[in-house]
Amino acid sequence: MDLIQAIILAIIEGLTEYLPVSSTAHMIFASSYYGIQDDDFVKLFQISIQLGAILAVVVLYWRKFFDFSRFNFYIKLACAVVPALILGKLFDDMIDQALGDPIPIAIVLIVGGVILLFIENFFKNPVVFKEEDITIKKAVTIGFWQCLAMMPGTSRSAASIIGGMQQKLTREVAAEFSFFLAVPTMLAATAYSIILKDYGPDDAPVKGYELLMENTDKLKLLLIGNVIAFVVAIIAIKGFIGLIKKYGFKPWGWYRIIAGTLLLAYFLTYN
Repeated sequence: MDLIQAIILAIIEGLTEYLPVSSTAHMIFASSYYGIQDDDFVKLFQISIQLGAILAVVVLYWRKFFDFSRFNFYIKLACAVVPALILGKLFDDMIDQALGDPIPIAIVLIVGGVILLFIENFFKNPVVFKEEDITIKKAVTIGFWQCLAMMPGTSRSAASIIGGMQQKLTREVAAEFSFFLAVPTMLAATAYSIILKDYGPDDAPVKGYELLMENTDKLKLLLIGNVIAFVVAIIAIKGFIGLIKKYGFKPWGWYRIIAGTLLLAYFLTYN
């Protein structure tokens, strides 16, 4: 993977991580289209540039994250992330296998789009209008909804927002809580991919940090990718909140359906 390819993936990550359109699916499709080699470093890169997107949320909502007098906020996030930590570890190998087949990912993209078209018809009359009113029970339930995104193409953002609306949060509060929940979730995924996950052949595995230290160019690409993902994610988050307030989730549903259909046709034709 060269610098231009790394920049493309980082822009895609920043744009799509907090939108209900599946950043993983978009990076997989972009990698295939631009001929980016599907090696261990690329897999590590796609996960680790989430760190830049994480920092975007922390910067935009810094008052929330650094208000240590509101201890209950941290408790809710800690409880909500537990399902993803457990299930993510249990199904790590299955997730890796699913990432290698773009056709079912395109199908999931389409199905998720159809769901977004009608989601607001199912979850009406919200009663939670601010984050402070989200109970720990509701937070954990949203955390389980987030686990649906372990199937590539689902979208972590979409799953957790839908989970929030199912728990009677307004769509704006559900979206913001999805942003908050992304911080510990993606921080854990990034740390796992760099520190704990094994790469390479089974008889000679290496950790992510060892893979990065093999070549300083890899470390440079990762740093550049995180900076770009950070800047683009800030723009995407601000724009998304404004759009869902005005239009709801239907535009994202149509986008998923159109994108998924085009990508499905592409991979059925050229693979």
